[in-house]
Amino acid sequence: MSLSISDICVLFARKGGRLYDGEPVTQLEHALQSAAMAEAEGAPPALVAAALLHDLGHLLNDQGDTPTLRGIDDLHQYAALPFLRGTFGDDVLCATRAGYFDALSLDSKRSLALQGGVYSVEEAAAFRAQPYAEDAVRVRLWDDSAKLAGVDTPALAHFVAVLEATSRCG
Repeated sequence: MSLSISDICVLFARKGGRLYDGEPVTQLEHALQSAAMAEAEGAPPALVAAALLHDLGHLLNDQGDTPTLRGIDDLHQYAALPFLRGTFGDDVLCATRAGYFDALSLDSKRSLALQGGVYSVEEAAAFRAQPYAEDAVRVRLWDDSAKLAGVDTPALAHFVAVLEATSRCG
């Protein structure tokens, strides 16, 4: 079952007010900050949509409060794919920087460890060879920065037009 854009808005309305585990923002605030950063950098609509939706799996695969503290990887990056694949294309769904790991929040460091840890040189090269790898890195950097309390962002309704423009249905 694919989620429609309306379904996505309802999901954010129902569960977006939950805290983004281990961070001082809600799930919705985090998504909006990520998308606003992408938009501010002039990213194409598909990348803005990706930034908005990158953690939707946390809302779909609810593992309770801060699962990383319990050693649980909620596999949110995979949980959302079956629900988004029919609505969006690969351009939306898509560790070599000095100081990157040190700048991560404690919860992001736990999550990274649960997801397999920092890439080896070979793993990083294989990742960079994949389509949309550079875009995935950009989304990850917005993700890492979108955890600030009290940041003013456009409302979800502002980004609905972006979702519609990048949807296979729109």
